[in-house]
This record gives sequence, structure tokens and C-alpha cells, in this order.
Amino acid sequence: METYLMAFIIGGIICVIGQLLMDLTPLTPAHVLVLFVVLGGVLSGLGLYQPIVDIGGAGATVPLSGFGHALVSGTIEEINKTGFWGIFSGAVKATATGITAAVVFGVIMAVIFNPKG
Repeated sequence: METYLMAFIIGGIICVIGQLLMDLTPLTPAHVLVLFVVLGGVLSGLGLYQPIVDIGGAGATVPLSGFGHALVSGTIEEINKTGFWGIFSGAVKATATGITAAVVFGVIMAVIFNPKG
């Protein structure tokens, strides 16, 4: 029960921050999307995002900031395993499943539903 509660709280805080940024600043949803991915990556590189993931679980990994975290942590892990070449393969290996799912389900939805013009 505590795991679900912490995921809800951490994920909710991240979403509230995003909503406040869109409501109170001139930032568009696209700006907030990019900001969250970059912020997740920067915080991960500084070692500050993993403790949030440890506390919030899916509440921290599912939002876009979690994608930035996955990119950076995957790259760092691969650099530690293979050295320099890990720079090029780490992010792809860490996020390949999620990217593939997004593309496949996006295509399926585009085939099933008609876009509104």
C-alpha cells in the first residue's frame, strides 16, 4: 500500500509542476515536455533523480522526467561496461522497448482511428 501511495504522491507532484508551468508561464506543452526530459536527464547525471525513483517508483519513472533519467542512467551504465562506445549505445539500449512500443501503438491507433481535420 505504501508503494502505491508514494508512486501516487511523487507522480502527482511531477504532474502538478507541469500543470503549473503551463498555467502560470508562457510555456507550451511542448516546452514543458522538453523541459521535463532534460531536467530528468540532468538530475540523473547529478545523481539526484535515482533517490526520487527509489522513493516514488513508477510515479517517478513513468512521467517524461523518467525518460530523461532512463536515457542518462542507461548511457552511464553502458559507459561503465564498454567504455567510450557506451556513449552511443547506452541510451538506445535503455529506452528501446519504450520507444518501440510508442511507435507500434501509435501506428496501430493511426490505422484504427480517423484523425480529425
